Amino acid sequence: MRFKGLDLNLLGVFETLMRTRSVSRSAEELNLSQPALSSALKRLRDYFGDDILVAHGKRMLPTAYAESLLPQVLESLRAIESLIATSTRFDPATSQRTFRLCSSDYISTAVLAPLSRDLAREAPTVRLELLISEDQSFAQLEQGAIDLLITPEGYIDRSLPAEHLFDERHVIVGWRGNPLFAGPIDEAAFFAAGHVTVAIGYHRTPVFSDRALAMMGKQVRVEMVAPSFAVVPWLLMHTPRLALMHERLALVMAAHHPIAIAEIPFDFPTMRQMVQHHPARAGDPGLIWLRERLRDQGAINKKHQ
Repeated sequence: MRFKGLDLNLLGVFETLMRTRSVSRSAEELNLSQPALSSALKRLRDYFGDDILVAHGKRMLPTAYAESLLPQVLESLRAIESLIATSTRFDPATSQRTFRLCSSDYISTAVLAPLSRDLAREAPTVRLELLISEDQSFAQLEQGAIDLLITPEGYIDRSLPAEHLFDERHVIVGWRGNPLFAGPIDEAAFFAAGHVTVAIGYHRTPVFSDRALAMMGKQVRVEMVAPSFAVVPWLLMHTPRLALMHERLALVMAAHHPIAIAEIPFDFPTMRQMVQHHPARAGDPGLIWLRERLRDQGAINKKHQ
């Protein structure tokens, strides 16, 4: 389909190229051959009279003009997707839709992984594309580059709709051979131990547990700072270090690593996990279905704790 001489399929190619900055990765994602993707890039260049992407060493970087086009292209794609989604019935059993979800690796491991096993039966042709939260996640949500952003309540963007998914407790984790886990860990031992913490993204945003401790006027002795929760068990093993971790994730980690779990020896706030979407997608039946499935999964996990 063409609009004023532009093949509208090229908008999707443009968005994928700008996101992956790679012809080969874009071709794989769009199920096209590399020659076909290269041809599409040439047509984009011819239409806009701009290189769009230029080689820089082994990488490809967008031109300033392409960067200026991106918000408009994303807005157009979001409007088209919203039109399609709200004008047709969503059937998970037959839908071939792709949903892009942005969350921490905690959510991916403890919630999305078990949900994906159910969806393999319930929605076999629905595709989930999981992205790790980073500094630009809210901008990506506003631009329509992602469908849902899952984040703790204290981190949400107040300008976007937010819905409660589930509540999460935190626990202490450490190496199973750590003598501290021979009995209950008291507050003095907790703060005397060295700790592993997590900081997210380029700006090293502190996670919920660190922010909660700071708001309580408490501070642990940090020995290691990990870029993600998945790394934490490896930094605990064969050391006396401790870490605070989401209970759901701790249970998953303990099933695969020699990790012990203990209760926090003082009152610690419960984390409210939220999901956000763009206001224009509020009536999207596919996203309504997916948010309901996320809430269901949170409830199932809670029962199994």
